Formats: sequence, structure tokens, C-alpha cells
Amino acid sequence: MIATIRRQGAGMITIKEVARHAGVSISTVSYVLSGKRSISEETKRRVEQSIAALGYHPNAGARALASSRSHVIGLVVPLHSDQNLPVVMQFVSAIVARARDHDYDVLLLTKEAGPGEAHRVTARSMADAIIVMDVESADPRVPELRTVDAPVVLLGVPDDHEGLSCVDLDFAAAGRRMVAHLADLGHRSIALIGSPPAVYERGTSYATRLLAGFQRETTRRNLPASVHSCAPGYDSVTACLDTVLDPGRGITGLVVHNEAVLGQLLLELRRRSLDVPADLSVVTLCPDDVAVSLPVPLTSISVPAQELGAIAVDMVLSRLARDQAAEVRLLQPRLTDRGTTAAR
Repeated sequence: MIATIRRQGAGMITIKEVARHAGVSISTVSYVLSGKRSISEETKRRVEQSIAALGYHPNAGARALASSRSHVIGLVVPLHSDQNLPVVMQFVSAIVARARDHDYDVLLLTKEAGPGEAHRVTARSMADAIIVMDVESADPRVPELRTVDAPVVLLGVPDDHEGLSCVDLDFAAAGRRMVAHLADLGHRSIALIGSPPAVYERGTSYATRLLAGFQRETTRRNLPASVHSCAPGYDSVTACLDTVLDPGRGITGLVVHNEAVLGQLLLELRRRSLDVPADLSVVTLCPDDVAVSLPVPLTSISVPAQELGAIAVDMVLSRLARDQAAEVRLLQPRLTDRGTTAAR
């Protein structure tokens, strides 16, 4: 909500100026004005004293608007050329379906949205709550999201998530689990074929967390390991495998975190007369329907898009119904063995 107040003898100003004068956040002033959430008596008194001292009065129309509901959830999901769109749409469809269960619609915000987008949507009463996807480790939207006068849930976990509610797969644990699976089978040289370069350059949270888990577990087990970012496309996959399978590396196990290259990778291994798992064990992280539809169904950790999308909706609507402390929920990885990893 953007509430406005009138300075005697002057024009209209925004709630941001009230917050600055009171020494509190924009959302705190908004909650005092709207009564939508409980605020400590001391903070409430400070805000009210600031308004009274300055001779300001809340705009009644803005307060009335704040009390109404649109029954719409805003879904911020910027689309990038390096994303795997079918997987992104699994999350979107799960969120839309769960929202409909609660008699809510979803407003998709798909362009690159910088700081201010969430405020714009909620201030215009376009949405009652916000779910944010494509979260970066050092996400520039975090400071703004903390001040939005509406519940916000991130489908992803930035490094600085204090005060924000987040839900995601525990990607670090997934990276550790895949390494442990191969190491327990006797593999002593492992490679990670990771996300496209742009995903790492952007600092996308899920990619950096899985990479950290992979490196932590290979270090803990004192295993030789290498990491290879791979863009989609035949030439990129071929060049990546040329590097990974250099005889000097002695790679016997592959961890793949890149849904877009899985089909091409398996076909290229076949072209090189490499059998999975006799010559090379492969484990991946991807949605189950992707893993089972490949030329060779792969042992995998599932990306639970349906479950994560539903939880995100439940969390944001729960926060809309009542004041709740921020929380982070990480789903533990589940590995399904489909026979593409073997003992060495």
C-alpha cells in the first residue's frame, strides 16, 4: 500500500517520508495506519507521535483501499534465455493450481523486475501477496521485499534472508547426496556438469548452493573432482564432454545439474560407445518426469515443483491471514535409483 498524508499548507507526500521521520520501516507505518498486523505499543506510539507532531493525517481513501482484497497473488518470475522454460512452467502451474484451490488468481510478472516492482503491484491493489522466483544469492530485490506492505514468500533462498519467508529444495544437501551416492559405490573421481555459465554469473541461488554442497562433500571425502558449466546445444555438450572425459582425469561418475543438456549428453555418450552405467555412472537433479523420459531413465534427485509451488502458496496466504514470523523451509532431497549408477 502507498498511503498518503497531507501536510497543512502543502501537497501530498508518501508514507516513505512518515517512516523516515519516525525512524521505522515503511511497512511498520503502513501496519499502524491500516491495522492489518499487530505492532508493539511502543512502536505504534512513536509512529502516531511523529504524525501528530508534523500535523499529518492519513488519507482515508488510501486506508479504505488497503483493507480490500483483490484475491490475486502476484508471481514474480523473470524469464531468461538460459532458463529451462518447461521446468519453470512446472512451478508456475503448481502455484496457479494451488491458488485456485484457495479461490485466488495469479498475476504473472515475467519481465526483468528490479527494485520497486513488488511495491508497484501491491500499492495499486493488483495483488494481495507476492511470490518471488528466480532468486539470486545476492538478490538486489531483498531490501525492497522487506518493506512491502503485503506478505512475500521467496521460492528460493538468498544469502541474506533475514526477515523473509523462503521455501526451496535443499540444493546444498542434494549436491552432497549425489556425491555420497557415487562415493559409496566406490567412485573416486567425479565431475559436476553444471548449469549454463549465465546462471552462475547471475548468482542464481539454487545453482550456487548445489555447487557448494558438491564441493563440500568431495572435499570431505578427499575425492578428485572437477566442475564444468555447460550451455545447451550440441557443440557445447560435445566440448564439455571432451574436457570431462579427458583420460588424464579418470572420471567414472557424473553429477549433472542441467536439465536442458541431459538428452544430448546421453546421446553423445552413446555415440562415443560409452555405456551407462558400465563405463560411466550418471546421477542428476531434475523433475521426475524429465528423468524417466530420457533415452536412458536416470538415477535422480527430484525437483519437487508441485510440492514447492503448493507450499509457497500456502505460506503466503497463511501470512496474509495472520501475523507470522518469517521462516525458511527446505525440503530434503529424495534420490531414486533407476540403474544408471554402478559400483566400481
